[in-house]
Amino acid sequence: MSTTTTATPATVGSAAPDHPLTPLSADEIRSAKAVLVDEGLIGENVRFVFVALAEPHKSTVLAFTPGDPIERRAQILLLDQSTGIGTDLVVSVTENRVISRATVDGHVPILDEEFEDIEAFLLDSPDWLAAMAKRGIEPSKVRAVPLSAGMFGHEDEIGHRIIRVLAFYQEDKADLPWAHPIDGVVAYINPTERRVMKVVDEIELPVPAERGEWNAEPHATPTRTDLKPIEITQPEGASFSVDGNEITWADWKFRFGFDMREGLTLHQLSFDDGGVERPVIYRASIAEMVVPYADPSPVRYWQNYFDQGEYLFGRYTNALELGCDCLGEIQYFDVTIADGAGDPRVMKNAICLHEEDYGVLWKHTDMFNGMTETRRSRRLVISFFTTIGNYDYGFYWYLYLDGTIELEAKATGIVFTSAYRGADGFSTQMAPGLGAPFHQHLFSARLDMAVDGNVNTVEEVDAVPVPMGPENPWGNAFRCQKTKLTTESEGQRTADNLKARVWHITNPTKQNRLGQDVGYALHPEGQPTLLADPSSSIASRAAFATKHLWVTQYDESERYPAGDFVNQHPGQAGLPTFVAGNRDIEGQDLVLWHTFGLTHFPRPEDWPVMPVDYAGFKLKPVGFFDRNPALDVPASTAKHCCEG
Repeated sequence: MSTTTTATPATVGSAAPDHPLTPLSADEIRSAKAVLVDEGLIGENVRFVFVALAEPHKSTVLAFTPGDPIERRAQILLLDQSTGIGTDLVVSVTENRVISRATVDGHVPILDEEFEDIEAFLLDSPDWLAAMAKRGIEPSKVRAVPLSAGMFGHEDEIGHRIIRVLAFYQEDKADLPWAHPIDGVVAYINPTERRVMKVVDEIELPVPAERGEWNAEPHATPTRTDLKPIEITQPEGASFSVDGNEITWADWKFRFGFDMREGLTLHQLSFDDGGVERPVIYRASIAEMVVPYADPSPVRYWQNYFDQGEYLFGRYTNALELGCDCLGEIQYFDVTIADGAGDPRVMKNAICLHEEDYGVLWKHTDMFNGMTETRRSRRLVISFFTTIGNYDYGFYWYLYLDGTIELEAKATGIVFTSAYRGADGFSTQMAPGLGAPFHQHLFSARLDMAVDGNVNTVEEVDAVPVPMGPENPWGNAFRCQKTKLTTESEGQRTADNLKARVWHITNPTKQNRLGQDVGYALHPEGQPTLLADPSSSIASRAAFATKHLWVTQYDESERYPAGDFVNQHPGQAGLPTFVAGNRDIEGQDLVLWHTFGLTHFPRPEDWPVMPVDYAGFKLKPVGFFDRNPALDVPASTAKHCCEG
């Protein structure tokens, strides 16, 4: 059976770099660490938080030709665990020297190592032990869930590195702790001082007793036997080709990268149009995400997680399994990151590449000339999955034969639970006494556009009715209304599905055969932006999520929509700072920042494991081509396709 055929996994950046965007190899990570050791910057208490390729300036990459010398640099974040002080460095691996070094004004992301001793700290806290005794809970059966603290101006927290801890009960090793939240109590921990600062014990609430494993009695469901196997076969192999981190498929060509913060990144996406390689996007990534919760109780009001800026979710990337996570003719890629000691760590099968059938591409049966033609669509898929605490997220980039680009985020896993406080509260009852607080999953896509070059303009396009009158005597007319966005203040926009609102990214220096500026259209799903009050802490810290679209003039230093250092930052970093100068965005090198996501009122059907929910967006060509670019797709010749 060829449903699970696969090529040997490749390791991104495993060979000598042949391009400026080749990810760091294991040897380069070792070399970067050695530079810091030689500089005396690595002591007993210093840990590596982040190590990744410091990408060269766009102009350097675009000017590169094979054989040119390549300087390799690494960006590194260090944490001195004895002081909580972070250091931001750029190291030249090529020249074996430190290029820049700065003390972080704020807090670097949270280390796994900072989580490891949390339960021991709790067992040393008389206040915590008293809270458990009051509830009749054996402390050794309590699983601590350490979480980012946010920033709320509490005087005893300012200047300190803080972690907040919620607790769950686990009866035995097989028991799912998420089914048994110990609600009404929270601990505040200072990992630098290695102690519990405070325990807030608001209220005693019953700990839900029903087990939550997906196959736990008495609600276990027998596995059904009536679903027959589905085979995905490509007898002649896959249609894509891979050269290092460059992928070619049909008319598409691009490079991909990976780092601990953004996960999978795409670079230099271009489309071969009649032998001309036409750029569409210079760089695309999911640059931040935030999960704000709606429970205002004294022990949960602070729950707002930036899974990238605070946790670096790329380090939790899953090793994908053939036949389970990916199906068909698969190419896997291993990726190499650095661990807390600064040593390389290989994550196996981190990225999955394959193509899949996608139904009908175009079709017509004509009553006049007898035309009966059907072409099937397919898409190239490059993806990764990461598990961050209770949730699992998949990020899937799709490229289509007609020039469409799509990003789909898949959310699954286990909802974060609480005690259920009643129908007038802020949670759904999932099982007897078990609640799941209302929350949102809001993502920010950073799209460094290059539609036929780096001179782009954005127009907001609405469907609007034409009032009845001399121009529209019968009242049936409507048109598209285009509004050019000329400054960064005008480039902060909200979607409007009642107007079928899209945003066109056009190149005013390039026209198609009809004289129209070539372009791509960003199609938003138009789901709610951040629902928190505008004066709230989270609205300031996740300001990017208050608009569906931000348009900025390109600046290589502007990488993250909530700022470089999100952990315990008071807010207004990132996009609000980027647009403060209100730069010109007409006919410029532009970056689009698109907010999309889910507003989740959990359902009983989401327990104990949540079926995948979806969010995303599309970029579709609009006047980029002179006509349908997929007319060259051949008719199907498979034996199951009837040929007339």
